[in-house]
Amino acid sequence: MHLRLDNQLCFPLYAASRLITRLYQPFLDPLGLTYPQYIVLMILWEDAPCTVSHIGKRALLATNTVTPLLKRLEVMGYIERTRNPDDERVVTLSLTRKGKRLKQQCACIPRKMFERAGYPLEEGIKLKQQLDDLIRHLQ
Repeated sequence: MHLRLDNQLCFPLYAASRLITRLYQPFLDPLGLTYPQYIVLMILWEDAPCTVSHIGKRALLATNTVTPLLKRLEVMGYIERTRNPDDERVVTLSLTRKGKRLKQQCACIPRKMFERAGYPLEEGIKLKQQLDDLIRHLQ
């Protein structure tokens, strides 16, 4: 009885995540960005300069997942990676001018996403608060 897909919390979360990520594609593709790269850039727009481990914690991603994203963003000219001279294991990330300018190009994406989804803003805010609570419990 309990082992039915319709009874699982995980499946609608998974499906919604995939569908929302797909909605981002028309906005991110022209910029040459993937959704995970966009997430990393949003963190950097808020917190740069910061470390790779900070990005991993905020994005809930392992270092071996974050590192290839960062390398690609560096090749694209959006970020710079610098090793700490006192501890070579610590890499600090900062935005380039190009990376800072990209923020302006992306500023309209959240509004366009809600318009495209056709989901009421008030409901979206409530849902985000519920998901934030769920994430805190799961951590």
